[in-house]
Amino acid sequence: MTSYVLTVTCKSTRGIVAAIANYLADQGCNIVDSSQFDDLDTGKFFTRVSFISEEGVGLAALKEGFKPVAEKFEMDAEIHAGDSRMKVLLMVSRFGHCLNDLLYRWKIGALPIDIVGVVSNHFDYQKVVVNHDIPFHHIKVTKENKPQAEAQLLDLVDQTGTELIVLARYMQVLSDAMCRKMSGRIINIHHSFLPSFKGANPYKQAYERGVKLIGATAHYVTADLDEGPIIEQDTARITHAQSADDYVSIGRDVESQVLARAIHAHIHRRVFLNGNRTIVFPASPGSYASERMG
Repeated sequence: MTSYVLTVTCKSTRGIVAAIANYLADQGCNIVDSSQFDDLDTGKFFTRVSFISEEGVGLAALKEGFKPVAEKFEMDAEIHAGDSRMKVLLMVSRFGHCLNDLLYRWKIGALPIDIVGVVSNHFDYQKVVVNHDIPFHHIKVTKENKPQAEAQLLDLVDQTGTELIVLARYMQVLSDAMCRKMSGRIINIHHSFLPSFKGANPYKQAYERGVKLIGATAHYVTADLDEGPIIEQDTARITHAQSADDYVSIGRDVESQVLARAIHAHIHRRVFLNGNRTIVFPASPGSYASERMG
């Protein structure tokens, strides 16, 4: 039996859930997991339905048959095969903790994605990437060549069919045009000391101020720097006994975990944009292992 995932965003009204359930039942499908949310502030409805086809109905037929339902409720709806792997392009500069963590999770099957390449404005991690049999692309970025560098990046996105870009501590600001083209499809990670500690050595600044919580935020990239819709966050408590180097080490661990969880939620289509916010449905009990293995 083939598994599928249906995602729906539309105006909240009566009958949506019943219409979805009736359609799937008529197609010989069985719902195995369902999450939904009504935003009373915006009047929007969000749902994610995981189901299996018990009678062998294919993806194309399911999409075509669902069109009348989607049109009736003016839905933004998509149906995807449950085992489909999203094409992901990773980007990194000189801090490799997030990149190394993602490569390991990908290698052991904990992050079921197709990594179509790694882009960097430096050569620090070329060998690491190539040793994983992943294409490495060096795109140098300077003040003078930034438009050309981004055009090269966009060409690469098109050539590889990239569906998601992950900024795994990539330290260059993307243009407004790039952010618009890939809206909702670029994820970034940064420490959560902003706006208090900006610029170089934020962890050292935090240490000098006696900060007791270290955090990280993963969010979608928008034209507003580090202000896109938040997907995932976490913190770690620290004490006066820990050094500035400890702050950095703990911070790297938190960043790596938060970024991986954000990507995991996105590739399994559990994240919905809701204006400047997100709706993030949790993995249901018992489903994480099956999601993990794709």
